[in-house]
Amino acid sequence: MPNLPEFRSDRGYDAVSRTPPAAAMVDSFARPIDYVRISVTDRCDLRCIYCMSEHMTFLPRAQVLTIEELDRLCSAFVALGVRKLRLTGGEPLVRKGLMQLVAGLSRHLESGALKDLTLTTNGTRLAEFAADLAAHGVRRINVSLDTLDSDRFARVTRGGDLSKVLAGLDAARTAGLAVKINTVALRQDNLAEIPALIGWAHGQGFDLTLIETMPMGEVEGDRSDQFVSLDEVRRQLAAVWTLEPVSDDAARPGAGPARYVTVAETGRRIGFITPLSHSFCDTCNRVRVTCTGTLHTCLGQDDATDLRAPLRASPDDDALIAAIRQGVALKPKAHDFHIAPGVRPTVARHMSTTGG
Repeated sequence: MPNLPEFRSDRGYDAVSRTPPAAAMVDSFARPIDYVRISVTDRCDLRCIYCMSEHMTFLPRAQVLTIEELDRLCSAFVALGVRKLRLTGGEPLVRKGLMQLVAGLSRHLESGALKDLTLTTNGTRLAEFAADLAAHGVRRINVSLDTLDSDRFARVTRGGDLSKVLAGLDAARTAGLAVKINTVALRQDNLAEIPALIGWAHGQGFDLTLIETMPMGEVEGDRSDQFVSLDEVRRQLAAVWTLEPVSDDAARPGAGPARYVTVAETGRRIGFITPLSHSFCDTCNRVRVTCTGTLHTCLGQDDATDLRAPLRASPDDDALIAAIRQGVALKPKAHDFHIAPGVRPTVARHMSTTGG
C-alpha cells in the first residue's frame, strides 16, 4: 500500500489503534445506524437530467469541508460504531485531494474499526483512479450508468462521453474492484433498454441495481413524465428471465436499501431500490452528510444538523460527537416522497448536494 499522509493521532482512533469498534448508534425507532454516506463535493462533471439543473450554482469553496475536516468527521463516525463509509458527491473523483482522504481513511480498515470503504461515481475519471482506490483498500464501487447508447448518454447527462465511463469500468475490473452498476429507470429514455443493459452488465461480471427517480431539487421538466414503478420493470424482466428472490442476509452485503433477485440464466443479481412504490424505511441503517458538514438522517425529509460548526469550533471532538448523536436521535420514521404531475419536489435540495 502506498505511503499514507500523516494525520493527527490524539483522538483515540488513529492509524495504530486496535480498539474494538463501538456498538452502532441506535435511533429512536431502534434502528442501528452503522452506515454513512459522505459527500466530498457538490460539483460534478455531468448534468444528468433527473439529478440537477443544467446551469447549477455550486457552493463557494470556503463552505466546503477540507480534506482534513472530512477525515476527522469520518473518523468521528467510525468512533461511534459506523462500519461502512461511502464517499459520494456530486462526483467524488473530481474533488482535489480525494486520494489523500481515501488513503487516510484506510487506517480504519487496517485497524478493523471500519468494515467497508467504498464510493459511488459516474465513472468518467475512474480510469485515472481505479488502481489507487484498490491500493488504499477500496474493494467495491458503484458506477452510475443509465444507457449504453452513446447519443442517449450524451443527452441524459447533457454532454457526457460514454467511452470514458466504459474505459473506467475496464480499469476497475483490471484493478480488481467489484463493480455494481446503478441505473435510474426513466420511462422516456431507457425503459425499453433496461433488459439489454442488464444483460450487458451481467456479461461483464457486474451486478446491476435499478432505482426509481426521486423528487429532489428543481430540474428542468417534470419528473413525473419519467417516473416508472419498478414493479412494472420487474414484470418486464420476469418475461425475459427467471428471477429468483435472494434472502435478506445474502442480498444485502452493504446493508443498502436494494432488494435483490438472482437471474438464473446469468447467475448475477438485479437490485430494486423503490423509495416511491415500496418504502424500505423500517430497515434504514444510514445517514448522509453533505460536503458542507450538514447531517441529513433521511433522504426524503428536510431534517438537518450542522456538524461543521462544532467541527471548526474546537480541536476537541466532544461537541462534534454530541451533535452527531443528537442528529441521529432525531432521525424520522419515514420519508415523504411523492411524485405527480405539477407537484414540486418533496425536498428542495438536489441529490448532488445530499450525498448520493
